[in-house]
Amino acid sequence: MSKDKLEKWILPHLSKGKRGFCTRFDLGKIFKLIIKRLKTGCQWRELSLKEYFSKETISWQLIYYYFNKWCKDGSFKRIWISLLQNNKRKLDLSSVQLDGSHTRSRTGGESIGYQGRKSSKTSNCIFLCDNQGQMLSMGNPISGEHHDLYNIKETLDEILGLLNDADIEYKGLFMNADPSFDSKKFRDLLDLKEIVGNIKDNPRNGDTKDEKYFDPELYKRKFKIEKANAWLDSFKALLVRYETLNITWISLHYLAFSILFLRKIKV
Repeated sequence: MSKDKLEKWILPHLSKGKRGFCTRFDLGKIFKLIIKRLKTGCQWRELSLKEYFSKETISWQLIYYYFNKWCKDGSFKRIWISLLQNNKRKLDLSSVQLDGSHTRSRTGGESIGYQGRKSSKTSNCIFLCDNQGQMLSMGNPISGEHHDLYNIKETLDEILGLLNDADIEYKGLFMNADPSFDSKKFRDLLDLKEIVGNIKDNPRNGDTKDEKYFDPELYKRKFKIEKANAWLDSFKALLVRYETLNITWISLHYLAFSILFLRKIKV
């Protein structure tokens, strides 16, 4: 990440010390070490501190302290919202794609449960991406034993709430979703939000007489969220969940969203 991007898009949204006092350490370097941990998936204690702090004595605990602090005070979320708000022209909202993704957990924690298909404990997150495969938003994790429609109203409110915070108008959007989201409740929720749901029929629901909007050509764009998930998989810390708290797990995703989006921004 270039110095210009760091100073323009990142540092202004990171919380400072108590009463406004600044740390004597370079927050930019600390932030880059957090990115390195996200990218490599290494343990915090294995971070190459001397690569960034060759003339200073610093511990990995300090890096984790700032990561934990910025997660809990919403710094990573503020960064992502600001990027979306100020660079909406970089998005393609001709359609959006919705899908859930299970991540195996190795340490347990919040919103983790056994998922039979994966034969392991997982955490499930619902993601929304644009028509280019850029992740936009996500809902709070749900434990792996639940299906994608579990608490879908709350999840949809969380996803759309972030778009609203970024001043992105979601009314009138065409939303592609796979058969796991085929339910009257979800379709009614989308209608209430004035979103056009392009949801493929789930054959397990049986034949229904209700007419449902479905455009097969538009649905082909759904593969974009598979592309988006593939980009997220390039961050090794997201392949397996070691974070026990939902807030830190979500913040890692916001950080990954931001890094990928910053590649489209010149300065």
